[in-house]
Amino acid sequence: MSEEDGGRGDAEPLPGSFRDPAGFVFRREGTLFRQVNEIHRPHYDRLMSSGLYEDLVGRGLLIPHAEVDGSPAVRQGASLVLRPEPLRFVSYPYEWSFSQLRDAALATLRIQEAALDHGMSLRDASAFNVQFHEGRPLLIDTLSFEELPEGRPWVAYRQFCQHFLAPLALMSYRDARLGRLSSVHLDGIPLDLAVGLLPKSARLRPGLQLHLFSHAKSQRRHASDAEPAAASRGKFSMQAFRGVLDSLRGSIEGLGLPEDVSVWEDYYGTAAHYAEEAMARKEELVRKFLAEIQPDSVWDLGANVGRFSKLATEGGAFTVAFDVDHACVDHAYRDAKTAGETKLLPLVLDLTNPSPAIGWSNAERATVAERGPADAVLALALVHHLAIANNVPLPAVADYLAALGRHLVIEFVPKDDQMVQVLLRNREDVFPHYTAERFTEALDSRFEIVHREPIADSGRVLFLGRRR
Repeated sequence: MSEEDGGRGDAEPLPGSFRDPAGFVFRREGTLFRQVNEIHRPHYDRLMSSGLYEDLVGRGLLIPHAEVDGSPAVRQGASLVLRPEPLRFVSYPYEWSFSQLRDAALATLRIQEAALDHGMSLRDASAFNVQFHEGRPLLIDTLSFEELPEGRPWVAYRQFCQHFLAPLALMSYRDARLGRLSSVHLDGIPLDLAVGLLPKSARLRPGLQLHLFSHAKSQRRHASDAEPAAASRGKFSMQAFRGVLDSLRGSIEGLGLPEDVSVWEDYYGTAAHYAEEAMARKEELVRKFLAEIQPDSVWDLGANVGRFSKLATEGGAFTVAFDVDHACVDHAYRDAKTAGETKLLPLVLDLTNPSPAIGWSNAERATVAERGPADAVLALALVHHLAIANNVPLPAVADYLAALGRHLVIEFVPKDDQMVQVLLRNREDVFPHYTAERFTEALDSRFEIVHREPIADSGRVLFLGRRR
């Protein structure tokens, strides 16, 4: 091992964890580790000795870890190596529904309040430091804590407002799809942009007026100052600090989604595309196929509110339920939360424009495929939306699904089905290749077809495939 490389050895530093001088995350032989650097060691020791670590882990607000004897990824400046509890799936804020982002924000505030109780504070408040683990949001960056100097304001206040309050306000007042702005602004939505998009009525909420509108104005006024405006006003009392947190919590708790009705949220409740017997048969077949595969992980694509995702979790599989409709994802998340479901993670995803590789060197945030493959993929009542509504050729659909999972449970919906006819109602039928034969041919090119079962009283067919 050369001195020139700093002693990296066989470690693989994660591309999304390189900016922080306090430490970083790396992988060695498939196991995830976190390196603590000497510069941050006093703060880490305070976290562990103050009781804050036990408090947060006990409340499910911080990822647990173990201190290990393994060598660091980079020896120069290294102090300690941790092995955090592994996550089943890494998601990003721009893939969360409104309720998920709100819960993540409130969890961050609870963490900050607990830190104050132990003489510490969060030095950053990035939404990317939060993950959904066993059904709840928690902090995964153990190095986010620092000892709090007396009289100093919250250094992460701006970041919290940009990462949490601004997108939540935009999603609440304008459109839930504005949560996708977090994929463009990785350090949070700039406050001047947020207040420019918000309606004047948002000013009537005192919390939004203070933390967004006045905050944005203050940023503009002090943009060229040599030191932060808060620092120039003297010491910040603990009472004022807690008052800011209380105000932020009230502002967030007061936000909700508009009562707009989703096109798809009641898809299974009101749509007449399935007879009761056909739906029962479809559920029976999905259960049968999943029982045969016995997957540990399932990705349900076009999951709607998660009806079939629940069949996977009932079988013990950790399941990510993807859907493009924010209302459906929010519905699925709230249902899972109420039920105490720990194996289901609903996420917002447009399969025709899936989450890309973004950030520095296009590597900080991974694509969906890079976070797989899953043991099994469900693609139920999905292909006609891709092939007809979005003009994706059937071979391209098969290629992408093969990149996502080792097994595939997929439904073919024929052209004479009423739901396909709805898609064709206002456009010319330019899809002569959308046939059962061409579908089977495309599927067979990437998967060994294990089962092919008709769904009685529907004309639809369910396939089980194993990737070649």
